[in-house]
Amino acid sequence: MMDYPEHDFLISQRRIRQSPHIRSLARQVHVQVEKLIQPLFVVESLQQRESIPGLTDVYRDTSDSLIRQVESDLERGVKSFLLFGVPEAKSPHLAKTDFLARKIHSLKSRFGADIFLSVDVCLCSTTPHGHCGILNDSLDHVDNGSTVIALAEAARDYAQAGADCVAPSDMMDHRIQAIRDVLDHHKLDRTLIMSYSAKFHSAFYGPFRVAADSAPKGNLKLTDRATYQIDPAHPRDARVSSERDAVEGADILMVKPGLPYLDVLAELSKEIPLPWAVYEVSGEFASVELLAREGLMNRARGHVELWTGFMRAGASMIITYGARHARDWLKESE
Repeated sequence: MMDYPEHDFLISQRRIRQSPHIRSLARQVHVQVEKLIQPLFVVESLQQRESIPGLTDVYRDTSDSLIRQVESDLERGVKSFLLFGVPEAKSPHLAKTDFLARKIHSLKSRFGADIFLSVDVCLCSTTPHGHCGILNDSLDHVDNGSTVIALAEAARDYAQAGADCVAPSDMMDHRIQAIRDVLDHHKLDRTLIMSYSAKFHSAFYGPFRVAADSAPKGNLKLTDRATYQIDPAHPRDARVSSERDAVEGADILMVKPGLPYLDVLAELSKEIPLPWAVYEVSGEFASVELLAREGLMNRARGHVELWTGFMRAGASMIITYGARHARDWLKESE
């Protein structure tokens, strides 16, 4: 235990805060553009790109505008991406992978090792009902076994097309083991798996579901994702899921959303020695954008403060819709 001087008024913390230079030198947490991953959406049916409600400067891209967007992002210092594909044709029984596989191949052929391309693996954008898997005949339950088979096949297709990393976001049991087995069997063992291992049944996904056409829809008995995403009041479930995914072969684990689950991220990142991603989800990002538009928050400072909190809680990387602005926002918020 430290022996403090009798006159404790001599101890000043304000000296360490008095200039931008010393504040920068004393920082323990450093957000860098290289730590950020930019989501991308490519939609087969579009003739021109579309804006997304709540997500400023984020778009549903066409095949052509996707290439131009990545070119622009590279110029802004962004090198890591998470790609979501929305095919025109939907199927209730299998993952429709052809369209997204072609887009992966196009991106990697154009940019090669200049980008690190992660690809979402899920069925929500490829099914007519919007759920993350294959439904049973009664339409009241996502069948785990058949869904895992479809997910593993999709991961294989995306890895063969050139994806550096596959990112299963479905929350089915044992899909990581199935994906790892399929990748290894097809000599794709260098492909990373970034598991959405602690994905909560959250109210913060609204703008994303518009972007990815992934909201549950139709005349279904299963109206939400509560039977396969984690209950916000059951953090122990996040630990079990994450430990299982680590054992089954995940290379990176993820907490999603970020801000409401900083306690989960802080605890699990200390207990499971793998790189941890956190997703600043669409509702979190849109909240800062709305406050900024109303003149109630400085946009750059708001986003950077969130990113700093994620890193402080143990994140190794952050998926954020604002990665393409990070270089400017980081300078502005110094």
